[in-house]
Amino acid sequence: MSQYVSEPDIRDFLRTRRARVTPEQAGLPPHPGVRRVPGLRREEVAQLAGVSVDYYIRLERGRTTSVSASVLDAVARALQLDDTERSHLFALASPALQRPQAGAAQRARPGLLRALENIADVPALLLGHRLDVLATNHLARAFYRDFEGLPGGEWNMARYMFLDAAARDLYADWPGTAREIVGMLHLYASHHPRDPRLARLVGELSAGDRDFRRWWAEHDVYQPKHGSKRYRHPLVGDLTLGFEAFTPIGDPDQTLGLYTVEPGSPSENALRMLASWTADNTHIQPGKAAGHEH
Repeated sequence: MSQYVSEPDIRDFLRTRRARVTPEQAGLPPHPGVRRVPGLRREEVAQLAGVSVDYYIRLERGRTTSVSASVLDAVARALQLDDTERSHLFALASPALQRPQAGAAQRARPGLLRALENIADVPALLLGHRLDVLATNHLARAFYRDFEGLPGGEWNMARYMFLDAAARDLYADWPGTAREIVGMLHLYASHHPRDPRLARLVGELSAGDRDFRRWWAEHDVYQPKHGSKRYRHPLVGDLTLGFEAFTPIGDPDQTLGLYTVEPGSPSENALRMLASWTADNTHIQPGKAAGHEH
């Protein structure tokens, strides 16, 4: 098992969350003298959560066998975790409640493949829990042109983001998007801590990119929901696309990402041009994008 996806994650996650919250933000009285640690001390978190200092220290050291949901809720409130971070904490602390170990290759079910094929005007893609690209529609393949020369088993958004120089040119805010990718991997890792393919991917990215190493050590988590991003596409120039993320019912480890565009906007015109210029290579290819082990 890689050192990057392991039991110390709960220790590091709680430590980094403590460092973000000041005593003032937590409603604690000012402490006289110089504080030697950023953010909250362990005893302050224990006080805010209503547990003993010894109990909290055991929790932060990963001794979570008998921890209750009420204690985790109290710790989450004390550390001011958002919903995504709370879910991450519960997954890290409650291995018995985690999803089964992800060993088999993920596949896009036929209905989702047909749904993607029917979306013609905006890019759409289906991601697995390791951010493997399981399926794309024609416009997504035109948009992410760098996938074209890769074998299906190497279609992975995290690998593309950190190991392909084209990604740094495509995303106007590459650091912000790249940090979200790291946060997604952290969130998935908490639900699948014994997934060897995920561990290998994290190890590969850590060895290959110093930004990934630095951001992975920060233990931030991210779950895509909706928003917008700006791009600098090599064929059609600058454009802004919205996105909506969905979890298909029956496939909780997959994410369906749909892009959106403002009607009549320059971005809509850019997508139309991209679709017309690549019309001879716009069919979906599930044999390459889905069904392979990653």
